[in-house]
Amino acid sequence: MADYSLTLSDSEIRRYRLMADAAERRERELWTTAGAGPGARIADVGCGPGAVAVRLARLAAPDGAVWAVDRDAGALAVASALAERSGVAVRTGLAPAERTGLDAGAFDLVMMRHVLAHNGGHEQAIVDHLATLARPGGGTVYLVDVDISSSGLRNAPPAFDEMHELYGELHRRRGDDLNIGTRLDELLVAAGLDLVVFEGHIDVVTPPPGMRGPAWAAREALVAEGLATLDDVARWDAALREAEEEVGSGGRRFFAAHFVAVGRRP
Repeated sequence: MADYSLTLSDSEIRRYRLMADAAERRERELWTTAGAGPGARIADVGCGPGAVAVRLARLAAPDGAVWAVDRDAGALAVASALAERSGVAVRTGLAPAERTGLDAGAFDLVMMRHVLAHNGGHEQAIVDHLATLARPGGGTVYLVDVDISSSGLRNAPPAFDEMHELYGELHRRRGDDLNIGTRLDELLVAAGLDLVVFEGHIDVVTPPPGMRGPAWAAREALVAEGLATLDDVARWDAALREAEEEVGSGGRRFFAAHFVAVGRRP
């Protein structure tokens, strides 16, 4: 399993919550169609800080629940705190995506968002495992992931483009597919599921000050891999701060291409 490259800072947690807000606005009806309703048993695998898990738990209330799994203990701690503060039923577990330890065939909906792009060479094994968690006769697996070639930042300074290129190189070295969103349907079908939905969209986000995207969040991994130095990180930080002040929040936009695919277990 490839090492996860993103650092879960406060700005990253805010980014996850912005992404969850956008996802719920766009996908809520599809979540319901896929099985996220009152009484549902839902698995959120690779849940991160739980921003989506909490929203799914609200849909499953009062009798349903979400089982949120991640391999990052820090992310799970944030997810647990958020669920407690939100008053919803989210049960957390520390495990890798292809060996969650969850009960086979027990879930109405199994969701995975933005995980497969970070697991080069293991994508099919992960989706095969998710398929075993969905209940026979109608349980679903719901995948969301990126196409980084159709994503970017408007009014980006050269430092951002440099970071972005090195971020891509980091994932290429690890065998990751940052365009994996375009083949989510193939993964579901290969796992023996009936394809129900396969669609794509572009999210447009106005980032608050300090939010710089996944390439910045991966800066420690870039240094550890030898792709950047601490001096580079300091230079990027200065350039990004200057760009934020010059352009202002109204002129900066993240454009992120996402694909959604849903498969139903026969």
